[in-house]
Amino acid sequence: MKLTTRGHYSVKALLDLSLQPKYGPASVKAIASRQEIPAAYLEKLLIEMRHAGLVHSLRGSIGGYKLARHPQQISIGEILEAVGENITDLAVKVSPSTQAEDWVTFTLWQRLNQKLRESLYSITLADLYYDARSRQAAVGEEASFVV
Repeated sequence: MKLTTRGHYSVKALLDLSLQPKYGPASVKAIASRQEIPAAYLEKLLIEMRHAGLVHSLRGSIGGYKLARHPQQISIGEILEAVGENITDLAVKVSPSTQAEDWVTFTLWQRLNQKLRESLYSITLADLYYDARSRQAAVGEEASFVV
């Protein structure tokens, strides 16, 4: 699996929203500026994530986007799938042949992809938040950061 710019930006945007006080709304412009993501591209990603039920959009002068659920309830796997990322990319996409070596290779890739999928669905936005904060504390960085 390769994390594309699309997936990377989506995770960054939602992690940014998880940092908002009381998980309140943030404008596309503000998120784009903080995370160094093109605003037009970010807007498209947020719309896809809204359709997937990961964020809510709010209109008005204090509007923007906010998380639809608590960060502990949003997995990285959900985010990646919401924006069309392929999180299980089997190296062998055809049925295994009758040869034992091909069957073993096919089975191995199936098991590896299942473990990858399980891992992506077990890591949450809250986990990434705490990892980032721990890293900052270790290197003595300021409280705000670019993901």
